[in-house]
Amino acid sequence: MTVHFIGAGPGAADLLTLRAVNLLERSSVCLFAGTYLDAAVLAHLPADAERIDTQRLDLDDITRLMVEAHARGADVARLCSGDPSIYSALAEQTRRLDALGVPWEVCPGVPAYAATAAVIGRELTAPEVTQSLVLTRAQRDSTKMPPGEELANFARTGATLALHLAIRHTDRLCAELAEHYGPECPVVVGYRVSTPEQLVLRGTLTSMPALVADAGLRQAAVILVGPALANDDFVESHLYSACRERLTGD
Repeated sequence: MTVHFIGAGPGAADLLTLRAVNLLERSSVCLFAGTYLDAAVLAHLPADAERIDTQRLDLDDITRLMVEAHARGADVARLCSGDPSIYSALAEQTRRLDALGVPWEVCPGVPAYAATAAVIGRELTAPEVTQSLVLTRAQRDSTKMPPGEELANFARTGATLALHLAIRHTDRLCAELAEHYGPECPVVVGYRVSTPEQLVLRGTLTSMPALVADAGLRQAAVILVGPALANDDFVESHLYSACRERLTGD
């Protein structure tokens, strides 16, 4: 039996991958963070599966529950919001499981920033505007950022930013980013995107702090920043251009 770390996506049950659904359907124990998860996701579990909300548990408690379930022969679903590859504490949990000899595997999911971009119908990269996407987070009230990963360093590149765990610091972040992107740079905030509680805010680095405050957002939101969010003045991608077809004969 195995512990399955499953990307639950942005929240909607129909944005789970087919593999994720298959794993849920045969898991008799499921640990999930209720803050970020739509209840419909849990409907993929067997009716008699044990459901454990981990909102108020620390990593040692979560590990203990997974190990105990594994020891009694259960397949365990550990649901992670978005995709397990970012800000999921996957590394901390799997390190503990490795030390205890408990097998595990990872099933990817749809990340929140991608779901937010889909809702607004925007590509986060645009030719000759920005070709890079930076996934990062706020530093205050969380683990210290490594040297060199200050937000200003990323902002200087002009890349599109996807800020996680940052919504409570919108004022400070927008003021800092305005120095590099300009005060009218477009910003999009996606709150619980794909769920019935979905809220999408559109504004600029100047207007977004007030919009977030008025909406009362404190968690479960991603912030997208960058000129690609509103820029329609970009060149055609060389990969699909008629010019390339003439040069290559494709």
